[in-house]
Amino acid sequence: MHGFSEHINRYYDFFPTVASRGILCTGIDQRGWGRTVSKKSEQGDAGTTETVLADLASLFESYLSSHPSTPVFIMGHSMGGAEILTMASTPKYQTLISRITGILLESPYIALVPAREPYTVVRLLGKALGAWMPKFQIPNRPPIECVVHDPAVQQDILRDPMGNGVGTLEMFDNMLGRGADLQSGKLVLNGGIMALWLAHGSGDELTSCEASREWFEREGVKVKDSQFKEYDGWSHQLHIDTPEHRPIFAKDVADWILARAGPGK
Repeated sequence: MHGFSEHINRYYDFFPTVASRGILCTGIDQRGWGRTVSKKSEQGDAGTTETVLADLASLFESYLSSHPSTPVFIMGHSMGGAEILTMASTPKYQTLISRITGILLESPYIALVPAREPYTVVRLLGKALGAWMPKFQIPNRPPIECVVHDPAVQQDILRDPMGNGVGTLEMFDNMLGRGADLQSGKLVLNGGIMALWLAHGSGDELTSCEASREWFEREGVKVKDSQFKEYDGWSHQLHIDTPEHRPIFAKDVADWILARAGPGK
């Protein structure tokens, strides 16, 4: 699962690099982004948290059912990371998540950095309007320099016709709610999670590395096989941060997966 306004074809050489290690990689565009959108009114319309989690559950169940003897790992970036954590903290999905071999989180949206946090009055106004017009669309593309450090990638993102940078009031309200529930401790990890890896860049100018660390120290450590990895100075999109960083991150992901999926695991 990827972050807000992203789509699955914007991971550059990340998936091919991981796949070259013998790991089958698949991915989806979340409802409202990428190739799920056939008309403008569908842009950014991910639905409620209940809809998002049901979509994920259907996807994960299909993987587990079609590969019953193969270790299955799930990975989420930014908003996608928060969605996976929300599912992993929802009792309804405890049995499903306990069948996943490992969970990987990249720069999850638990909280935004202070400079990107919406004012309380804006959040309350959006929530009130969302109750009346849930599918009303608003543009909210963060400054590109807050997203990734590579100037070439920045320009590529800005030119991308599928990077609409639009969300519905309903989507934003639910996204902010998931983050707030994770940060406050209202959402508590289910038992039975086998392995968890959380990666965040200290140079992330969009989602808070400190919030990720605090969540991990409270919830992540409950998982016996868990690791928090901080990338010094790296940006929000670790997988495409800079040309010299990309192979490092892909290797770290593949190494972590293979250590838990090899013979005897």
